Amino acid sequence: MSRIQTRFAQLKQSGRKALIPFVTAGDPVPSVTVPLLHAMVKAGADILEIGVPFSDPMAEGPVIQRACERALLHNVSLTSIFSMVAEFRESDQSTPIVLMGYLNPIEVMGYSVFAEKAKAAGVDGLLTVDLPPEEAGELTQLLADAGIDPIYLLAPTSSEQRIALIAKASRGFVYYVSLKGVTGVAAIDVDAVSTKLAQVRRLTDLPVGVGFGIRDGASAAAVAKIADAVVVGSAIVRLVEDSQESPAKVIENVSAFVAELRKAIDQA
Repeated sequence: MSRIQTRFAQLKQSGRKALIPFVTAGDPVPSVTVPLLHAMVKAGADILEIGVPFSDPMAEGPVIQRACERALLHNVSLTSIFSMVAEFRESDQSTPIVLMGYLNPIEVMGYSVFAEKAKAAGVDGLLTVDLPPEEAGELTQLLADAGIDPIYLLAPTSSEQRIALIAKASRGFVYYVSLKGVTGVAAIDVDAVSTKLAQVRRLTDLPVGVGFGIRDGASAAAVAKIADAVVVGSAIVRLVEDSQESPAKVIENVSAFVAELRKAIDQA
């Protein structure tokens, strides 16, 4: 089993739900990323989602767009991120890492080179927002050969046929986008998510993670009652932005927030 599959199996056995925090690699400066990843694990993260900075992040609201801009000012690239993951793996061999981003940087690097370097660094999953499974055959095969789980997005508008297709193409878990629109701009409707997840679960045995619109402990707890994983992005990236003048404050504030989310999820 992959690290992602192993982690979900462990959580299921202990009756717990996964907390998956998101940060943009290199934001606000590259030297913060690896210590921040370790701090989030210490605070209760089960899986880490690392955003690959991109100049046109179409699924992202203004908070994560600005994070990408800050990282790109430091020339953060896939190569930089592989170095960060490899450094993280020097002292953490068990926490799964998912890269989340867009196809262009992967195409520039080349699919086979990307898969080879991602595997060598210790990447466990890949979520590529603008690559649907119908067009991902070559990359999916290379990821499979490298033991990296492809993760796809489901939306409130996904049809039953579409859900079945995504479920068949996915490994590790499926990611349900709780809102119509971009990240960080609206609050989550838990009742609507619950109804949709019932449909999703009829079509797949994979764990289901829910992201977009989870802003605090209360919304994280509400989602934890109906999903297998709670993904929190913009709320964390906003803390990074607010603390960007002090790397120590970034780590302190994000750690405290992740710990708050962990407590709320466990109590749910």
